[in-house]
Amino acid sequence: MTTRRDPYEGFAGTVGRTFRESTAAWPARQRPREGAPNIVVVLIDDMGYSDIGPFGSEIPTPTLDRLAANGVRLANYHTMPLCSPARAALLTGLNPHRVGYSFVANADPGFPGYGMEVAGDIPTLAELLHDNGYATYAVGKWHLTRDSASNPADNRVNWPLQKGFDQYYGVLEGLTSLFHPHQLVRDNSPLAIDEFPDDYYYTDDITDQAIAMVKSLRAHDADKPFFLYLAHNAVHGPLQAKPADLARHRGRYDQGWDELRRTRFARQLAAGHFPEGTRLPERNSEAGYDVEPWETLTEGQQRLYARYMEVYAAMVDNVDQNLGRLTDTLAALGELDNTIIVFTSDNGGTGEGGPEGTRSYFSRFVHHPGLPADWDPDVAREIELIGGPQSLVHYPRGWGMASNTPFRFYKGQTYAGGVRVPFVLSWPAGLPRAEGDTGVRPQYQYVTDILPTLLELASLERPETRHGKPVQEPDGIGFADVLRDPGSDSTHPEQYCEMTGNRSCYRDGWKLVTLHRPGSPYDDGEWALYDLSADPTEIDDVSAQHPALVKELSEAWENAAWRNGVFPLADGSGALALRHPEDARLRRPVTLLAGTPELERYRSSRLISFRSFDIVAELAEHGAADQGVLVSHGDQGGGYSLYVEEGRLRFVYNEYGKLYEADGGPLAPGARTVTVEATAVADLKWEFRLLVDGAETGRLGPVHQLIGMAPFQGISVGIDRKSPVSWPLFERHRSFRYTGTLHAVTYVPGEPAPYDPETVVQALREAAAAFE
Repeated sequence: MTTRRDPYEGFAGTVGRTFRESTAAWPARQRPREGAPNIVVVLIDDMGYSDIGPFGSEIPTPTLDRLAANGVRLANYHTMPLCSPARAALLTGLNPHRVGYSFVANADPGFPGYGMEVAGDIPTLAELLHDNGYATYAVGKWHLTRDSASNPADNRVNWPLQKGFDQYYGVLEGLTSLFHPHQLVRDNSPLAIDEFPDDYYYTDDITDQAIAMVKSLRAHDADKPFFLYLAHNAVHGPLQAKPADLARHRGRYDQGWDELRRTRFARQLAAGHFPEGTRLPERNSEAGYDVEPWETLTEGQQRLYARYMEVYAAMVDNVDQNLGRLTDTLAALGELDNTIIVFTSDNGGTGEGGPEGTRSYFSRFVHHPGLPADWDPDVAREIELIGGPQSLVHYPRGWGMASNTPFRFYKGQTYAGGVRVPFVLSWPAGLPRAEGDTGVRPQYQYVTDILPTLLELASLERPETRHGKPVQEPDGIGFADVLRDPGSDSTHPEQYCEMTGNRSCYRDGWKLVTLHRPGSPYDDGEWALYDLSADPTEIDDVSAQHPALVKELSEAWENAAWRNGVFPLADGSGALALRHPEDARLRRPVTLLAGTPELERYRSSRLISFRSFDIVAELAEHGAADQGVLVSHGDQGGGYSLYVEEGRLRFVYNEYGKLYEADGGPLAPGARTVTVEATAVADLKWEFRLLVDGAETGRLGPVHQLIGMAPFQGISVGIDRKSPVSWPLFERHRSFRYTGTLHAVTYVPGEPAPYDPETVVQALREAAAAFE
C-alpha cells in the first residue's frame, strides 16, 4: 500500500516544466461571511443571581446596565453547580458528564465521567469558530486541565491552544491570588515572574491582554471576526480588591444580609424577573447551610462580616469597570454594535466561607475527617488587611445566600441557588429590541444551549464530521428565537443535573431535586418536588401530592444519568482522593538545580503532603556577607521559607496566615549543606529540624500541616517569588534572591502518614477485597 500522494493532485491550474508553460491557481482561503459578528463571552466565577444591576444589585455596574438596556436578560437561565463542569458544558454544548467533567478538574478517581479531558470528537466553540475563519482568544481562568496536567512537562493536550484558541493568557487552575497570581501562562508556556508591581491586579491584567489581542488583530486584519472568551477568576475566593475600589463600598453593607435580600428581591420583582406572587424564602436553615439572623450578631461580627461583603462588591465593581474598558475599545473600532456580548456566571454564589467567613482561606478550605480540635479555620487578621494582598479571605455564607437572592442554597447544590445565575446578551446590530420589549425572558434555558445559539446567531452550523471523523451529538438547543421574540417557547424542556450526589430533574416547569448528605444512601426519600410555574423560588415541596410524577421524574433522571455517564455517584468511600497510579512518580525525590524555574503548584505539593520529607540545600559557595532565600514554597495563604539574613540561618513557617520562625544560628562561611527535616506527627502536624553540615542548629513545631490546596504556590530555589511566605521579610528584602552560589535543592519525600487520605482509601479497598 502506497502512502505517497501525487503533489499535483487536485491542483486547479496547469503545470509545465517552467513557469511560462504553467498556469497558477490558489486554494480558496477560509473567510467568514461578510459582516459576521464578533463574539465575546464574559464568564464570571461564583457570582450569584442578584449580584449585578440588571438582576437587582445595588453594586454599580453601569457597563452591564447599558448592555442589558439594549439587550436581553434571561431570567430563567440555568447552569451547572460547579465551575469546571459548567465551563465544559458552555464550550462544548454537551452535558458535562459526557465530556468527562463530573467534578472540578482536581480529581482523578478513574471513571469516564471524571476523565477531565475534552475528547477529539467533541469540538469546542473555539474550534468551530476557528474552522470558520474566526480569530480565537482566551484570557483568564481555564480550569479544564486537571491539576496534575498543569505543569510544563505535560503534553498540553487539554490546554487552551490545543482546544481551538489562537492565544491564551491566564491561570490554568480554578483560583489564584489577584495580587500575586501563582502561575500565569501565556499560550503554552508558564511565565517566569519573580515579582509583580505593587499596583498589579489580575482582573486589570487579563483585560489589558484581551484588549491588546483585539487591537493587534485589527492592526493586521480589518475584517476578520474574533471570538474572545474572557473568563474571570473573580469573584471566586480568595476575595481581594484594589484599595480604590474597596473605598467606594465602605459602609454599604452595614444593614446586613437580611435587608440586602429584601431590597434586591424588590428590584427583581419590579423588573419583571418573576411572576406576581413570587415569595422570598426564609433564610437558609438546614444544618450546614444555615444562616444566622443579622440582628443576632455581635457588633464586632457585623463590622467584620460587612467588610467581607465590601470586598466582594468591590470585585464586582472592578469587573464591570474592566468590561467598560473592553466595550470602549470595541466602540473606538466601530465594532460594538456588531459584537455579540454574553455575560454570565459559571455557578451560583458560594457558602464555602462557612457561617462566619474566614481570613485564612486555605485552612477553611480543608476537608479532612481527622482535623484536630485546635485547627483554626479563621486565623485572625487586622480588619484593615481584609481584601488586600496580605489576606486571603472569604465572606460568610449569609452573603452567599444574599448573592443568590431570591433562591435557596449555594454553589454545589442543585437547588436554584447553585444553578440559576444572571445572563445578559447584547447584539444591537443583530438583535435590536422591539418597542415594548422589556428584554426580560422567563423561558428556561441551559448552559449547553449557549454554543448552538452563538453558532446560529453567526449563521454557522455545527458539523456532523470534523477532519473526516464524526463528532459527538450536542445536548444543547439554540434559543435564538427566544432572544428575538419574548413570546417564543423555551427550547429546552428537560434537563438532568448532578453534582457530588446532589441531583435534579427538570421537565416542563416541574423540578425534582435532592439535597444529598455525603455518605448517606441514595433513595427516593431524598426527592423534593417543586412546581416552578407557581413556586419559582422552590419553597413548597409538593412531592407527597404527586407521587406518580416523582416516580416518573426520578426514572427520567436515572435514565439520563446512565445515558450521560453520571455513574458512579460519590459516596463515603473517599474515592475522589484517589489518583492515577502513574502519579505515584510525582512523589519521587527531585533535585532542583540553581536557576530552575518555579516548580508547579500541584507537582510541588506531592513532595510534602501528608508525609515526612527532607529538604537539602547544597551550597557551592557561601561567604560571610551572603544572604537571601535558599528555598521557598507557598505564599501568604501558607508556606515555608529557608533563608539567610545578616549571617544567621532562619526558617519561617506560615501556618495559614500565622507566622512561626526558627533561628538556625550563624551560617558560617564555607558551609556546604543546609537541611530541613520535616517529621509528620499526630494530629496532622509537622515538627521541623534544621541542620548545617549534619549538625542540628534549630527546631520548629509542632505546627499544623499545609494540606488541601496549600501551599498554593510552587517551590522556588534561591528566591521567594511572587506572593511571599513572610510579609515582614518581603517588606525588608522583596523576593530576596540569594547572593551566594547555590548548587541545588533536593526534596526527599518520606512515607505517607497514616492519615494520608489516598493511603486510607487504598487500605480500605485492600481490606474489602481481602474480605470478599
